[in-house]
Amino acid sequence: MSTEGPYEILDDRFRTGHCTDGDSRLELLYDGCRWAEGPLYLPAWRQLVWSDIPNDRILRWDEATGAVGVFRAPAGHSNGNTLDRQGRLVTCEQGNRRVTRTEPDGTVTVLAEHFDGRRLNSPNDSAVRSDGTVWFSDPDFGILSDYEGHRAESEIGACHVYRIDPVSGTVRLAADGFDGPNGVILTPDERRLFVSDSRAARIRAFDVREDGTLSDGEVFAEGRGDVHFDNIRFDDAGRLWAAALHDGVHCYDPDGTLIGRLRVPEPVSNIAFGGPRNNRLFITATTSLYSLVMSVTGARR
Repeated sequence: MSTEGPYEILDDRFRTGHCTDGDSRLELLYDGCRWAEGPLYLPAWRQLVWSDIPNDRILRWDEATGAVGVFRAPAGHSNGNTLDRQGRLVTCEQGNRRVTRTEPDGTVTVLAEHFDGRRLNSPNDSAVRSDGTVWFSDPDFGILSDYEGHRAESEIGACHVYRIDPVSGTVRLAADGFDGPNGVILTPDERRLFVSDSRAARIRAFDVREDGTLSDGEVFAEGRGDVHFDNIRFDDAGRLWAAALHDGVHCYDPDGTLIGRLRVPEPVSNIAFGGPRNNRLFITATTSLYSLVMSVTGARR
């Protein structure tokens, strides 16, 4: 093991894959959140939006000026944010216990808030396929207390991953057997769906069938010690990058080997690639927003 600035090299593939040739230090962009989550880069505006869950707001950072402002407040104690193929914002609202889409005129459309007539727990993160299918995780994090949502009993009694049908809008169970499903991401070819299970300290991978249903899945990576995975992102070489809470940002080779880490001074919640060349890694960590311009490029948007 060796270190080079913020990079911790665990396998030589981390170096030979040019993962360590970027900035030599993290850049602090903002420090004023209670618990920062859900970063999403908006290429058309060169802005990043992210959630400050306990403060019930979505913030916005402008890349050209460095200015930070409020994008939306209240925001339903929002967590994960993503874009659909039409460039519309899809948000998991923990407090409102629903998944929503922001239309071009600013109105909000509810995509999901019930499963089999029962309220969802607290949607956390989502991924959108090119045909409009939405998968989202539904742990109970937002109903455990009033800090990141509203204390309540689970009507479903379990934490699952669901699929929203792009034609009918029906919410269907996609995968179960999770302790605390969290980050959700599709591979660039849309053939596999990866889901992090925070409480189980593992990342699972599922094959996506033509009809949108998932295979039984397999364990792609497991954490050790105090590692609890949050959201996950791919780069364009097929490596998986994972927010690992108290252990910085992990980088996994496509074969599942942990090859390196990014050291971050605060517990990490979420990551997102962005910038004009999609090679700037944005990191939300406890109260702060950091970035690192890298020699690695994120998977195609």
